[in-house]
Amino acid sequence: MAKSKENNEFWSWIKVIVIALAIAIIIQSFIFTPMVINGRSMQPNLEHGNRIVVNKIGKINRFDIIVFSYNQQREYIKRIIGLPGDKIEYIGDVLYINGEKHEEPYLDELKSENRSVLFTSNFKVEEVSKGHVFVLGDNRRNSEDSRHIGEIKMTDIIGKPSIVYWPIKDLTLLNRDYILDEKKKAKK
Repeated sequence: MAKSKENNEFWSWIKVIVIALAIAIIIQSFIFTPMVINGRSMQPNLEHGNRIVVNKIGKINRFDIIVFSYNQQREYIKRIIGLPGDKIEYIGDVLYINGEKHEEPYLDELKSENRSVLFTSNFKVEEVSKGHVFVLGDNRRNSEDSRHIGEIKMTDIIGKPSIVYWPIKDLTLLNRDYILDEKKKAKK
């Protein structure tokens, strides 16, 4: 009798462990996944080595930071600048989307470092293709982005970073303008 009770407890624990592992796999596969930022293309807003949680659900919008797979070989993290059908143009360090000037406050710190040289080289995109987005890194002088690798298929988008959890000093809930907001608070 005692052996049967121990056997039942053992199998109960095994069931709990299997269920917990299945839930963890489902969450990581379909909802959230951890990632380490590899590279400096999003500096100073996201740093090389930051550990983030990527949210795989939800709508993407212009200026959101996204993680995507490029040629199924490597994951990139960039900012969406153009959506399908958009005409994009950079003239004299100013972004125009569909002929309308757009501010990029997340670049203010970088742009102020050296005003004598364009931060973002002039370029023009006639139209972002259907089912694609045009992305740029925040560190425009050091970013392999849509100017180099082309438009990104929406089906290659993995998700949006939602939390920086490491290093602890950078612990932050993310949104489109989170860095700007946090840096303004720190300077006050």
